[in-house]
Amino acid sequence: MFRRRECAGYDKGMRWLTITPTMALAALACVPIVANQEKSKTDERLDDAASLFSEVMTTPDKAIPQDLLNKSQCIILVPSLKQAAFVVGAKYGRGFVMCRAAGGPGWGPPAAVRIEGGSFGLQIGVAATDVILLVMNERGMKRLETSKFTIGVQATAAAGPVGRNVTAQTDALMTAEILSWSRSRGIFAGVSLDGATMRNDIDENQAMYGQRWSLKQILGSGAKPPAAAGRVMEELNKYSSRKGG
Repeated sequence: MFRRRECAGYDKGMRWLTITPTMALAALACVPIVANQEKSKTDERLDDAASLFSEVMTTPDKAIPQDLLNKSQCIILVPSLKQAAFVVGAKYGRGFVMCRAAGGPGWGPPAAVRIEGGSFGLQIGVAATDVILLVMNERGMKRLETSKFTIGVQATAAAGPVGRNVTAQTDALMTAEILSWSRSRGIFAGVSLDGATMRNDIDENQAMYGQRWSLKQILGSGAKPPAAAGRVMEELNKYSSRKGG
């Protein structure tokens, strides 16, 4: 609800006053306030995603293996996944997907996603967990184009190995569509996300682009990334600017 000093229009009894042109203009002036607040939250999440990736990759013995990062088609960064139950229960987080740029090296614009459900292992007392997923092949990318899918059911998944120079050659890692890691209390490790559902976050996409675009519309569009995405895209390009190199 708007505060009285920001938006005129109510008397003390919460009854509408007679609307004058001046009051109407004052009410319209409140709309950008709400939009800016929402944009600020989105910008903060993008910055948190950049920090998550940077902090993980600057610790070589605890980082995502470089060969897997280079081979990945897309990356999903979910800072601060919230836990809503004791030991095992509901989880909820908002993050961003970025895929390799279609026209050359680098990464394309971010699209927002929500991740919900799944046990994420035993996490007693952990209030929030950071999650990173790599989409490794075309099959995984096709999953992203749907409005929602369940990890481990509609997309094969495996817990990712840790260590910058680790070479992953197991069948599970080589055939998985998605590899996943989590970080809580400073510990970064592979984690199973089986049962978690990933869906488009249309509201967040609107905050970034001013359009209610789906993930599929953004990833394949070549849309201009929002200014707030500059840092996370810079970090991605720093560690893996092109597939296979």
